[in-house]
Amino acid sequence: MIRFNDILTQVQTTDPTADLDLLKKAYIFSAKVHAGQLRQSGEPYLGHPLEVAYILAKLRLDTETVCAGLLHDTVEDSLVTTLDEIGNHFGDEIAMLVDGVTKIGKMTYASAEQRQAENFKKILIATAKDMRIVLIKLADRLHNMRTLEHMPRKKQHVIAQETLDIYAPLANRLGIQWIKNELEDLAFRHLNPAAYYQIILKLSKGRQEREKFVEEVIQLLKNLLESHNIFAEVKGRLKNVYSIWRKMQVQHLEFEQVMDLTAFRILVNSVAECYEVMGIIHNLWKPVPGRFKDYIALPKANMYQSLHTTVIGPGGERVEIQIRTIEMHLVAEYGIAAHWKYKEGGKFVYDRDSEKFAWLRRMLEYQQEVSDPKEYLDIVKVDLFSDEVYVFTPLGDVINLPAGSTPVDFAYRIHTGVGDQCIGAKINGVIVPLKTKLKSGDRIEILTRKGSHPNRDWLDFVVTSNAKAKIRDYLKKQERESSIALGKEMLEKALRRDKISLAKLEKSGKLNEVAEKLSYNSEGFLLASIGYGKLSVATVVEEITGEKETADEAKESSLERILRPLSRKEKGGIRIGSVDDVMFRMAKCCNPLPGEPIVGFVTRGRGITVHASDCPAVLEMDNERRVEVEWDNNVQGVTALSKIIIYSQDQPGVLANISKAISMEEVNIAEIHSATDKSTLEAQMTFSLQIKNLEQLQKVMKAIEKVKGVIRIERLRR
Repeated sequence: MIRFNDILTQVQTTDPTADLDLLKKAYIFSAKVHAGQLRQSGEPYLGHPLEVAYILAKLRLDTETVCAGLLHDTVEDSLVTTLDEIGNHFGDEIAMLVDGVTKIGKMTYASAEQRQAENFKKILIATAKDMRIVLIKLADRLHNMRTLEHMPRKKQHVIAQETLDIYAPLANRLGIQWIKNELEDLAFRHLNPAAYYQIILKLSKGRQEREKFVEEVIQLLKNLLESHNIFAEVKGRLKNVYSIWRKMQVQHLEFEQVMDLTAFRILVNSVAECYEVMGIIHNLWKPVPGRFKDYIALPKANMYQSLHTTVIGPGGERVEIQIRTIEMHLVAEYGIAAHWKYKEGGKFVYDRDSEKFAWLRRMLEYQQEVSDPKEYLDIVKVDLFSDEVYVFTPLGDVINLPAGSTPVDFAYRIHTGVGDQCIGAKINGVIVPLKTKLKSGDRIEILTRKGSHPNRDWLDFVVTSNAKAKIRDYLKKQERESSIALGKEMLEKALRRDKISLAKLEKSGKLNEVAEKLSYNSEGFLLASIGYGKLSVATVVEEITGEKETADEAKESSLERILRPLSRKEKGGIRIGSVDDVMFRMAKCCNPLPGEPIVGFVTRGRGITVHASDCPAVLEMDNERRVEVEWDNNVQGVTALSKIIIYSQDQPGVLANISKAISMEEVNIAEIHSATDKSTLEAQMTFSLQIKNLEQLQKVMKAIEKVKGVIRIERLRR
């Protein structure tokens, strides 16, 4: 068990001027509060805050943080100690740190998922208030994970999963690699003990040979560098168990197929020496293609810098080597704390506006915009915990984004206005689809047009929280405005029969009173609910007039009656009622084309869904939600995606001839999928086409039927 003197020694190593009396005072206070308390292991509870404080001291944190580590459980786990008491004894700063950690811990939730999501939101808020709070929480979680075997098995699994999902990636984002690695291994041991101990067993079998190999490589590298007058520190380490297992899973390898179980680290004095050492090593051993990464020129989001390379070393063994300066190594070891500055008198301060904290600002902005905890957690995991790509703006600035990001993600990272008005993108000078996944080194140029708006379809491929938030924010705003307008028209027409003016009701405040009686915050929410289809007009009219509608009157005020007049041109070639900007979407179950009979249905929260009249789904729809719609033949240039499946002989040239026939009809091919039935030797080709109307589809299908080798052709509704 860690002794208090160990903490004092560690603190003095970092800061010889540290206030040791304050530390002693905190230790004595913690010992008194926790006297007689035992942990699940049966050991004195005081051991836990001592361990936490020692971890914080190892991170070279200031005296106040280490004191807070000693005191972090005194309020939560004591019936007698209050936050005011902590403040009176140790000052407001330490009380604030203890309070931050306590608030993260004192949470109760309806489900494990909600607990995890809300817990993470609390951590982010605490992090914004003071970064040291989350570091204390990480130290607390690390020691709890070291002693997790004493908890009930079910609780072990819950805590371990949360550690793997949140705390290990958070440690990585903060740049504290050793805590991240240890948390991963400890969590893995409890979540999948069979796999964990199997790897441990296999590692132990070859340990002596591996240790001998490591020593040989270290000595060889030292001698090689000294011969070039470079005096460096060279270390070798075994990769952590979880990272080995992850590599086995991702690359579908057996343990024996994992070549680079060990990694070597070379510490030099300057950036120039980093690159010189890289050249020397590549001259000695052949580098593995695609395994060189320059994190010095392009630092990771957590400010990690190093050169990484994998070479074919002695005996044909793959050797992974990391090369960095001593200063870079301090950042890798101590993470975000290595960037902190101290004012005169040792007062802690950090610059919230620096690029090092940009990720935190983004996470905080998004947590204010998303109310659903699960949705929030799912999205931030992408931004916070995924691998990254590094791309360039036209001016050469480097932008780091999560792996899988698209030009739309890039556009929103540049500015909300750029994202909102994005109409296209160029990657390395070539126009590409907006859903194209970016690769490191790409040069991105966003094409914009004033007046353009985000597209709902973008949500299917964007990955960053910022992009998703901005797109959803626009769509919700647009949807709400459309629903209010639609609801207002419906109510206005219904009230007209009773010769009641909706405008006068709004002006007098009567409509707001009705909204309150029906449990709505305002008349806007009331009208939006009518437009969404969540609230019937009859209910509102009854509340206004005090009279219940007859069956005939109810029928008269149905959606079908209200929206029957078709006078407004709807963007996209549809006319729906006389209300401006009614949101609609084409049903995916039938993909209706301009020219074929259609019908609309009010869908909860999604505006109006347009179906083909002969769609089977129409038979199951509630007629009360039916809306008469029609195509606007005056709209030019509008196309819809239509799929056809072609059955043909499996022979050369058929696909090319089909594509030529489609092109001759001036139809764009969006996508092609083909397969062959080996039993019948019949090819099946699915084409996604950009079609203007039903007439054009029929024409192109006739052209395809004439192609030699085509057996039959069908239109796919889905």
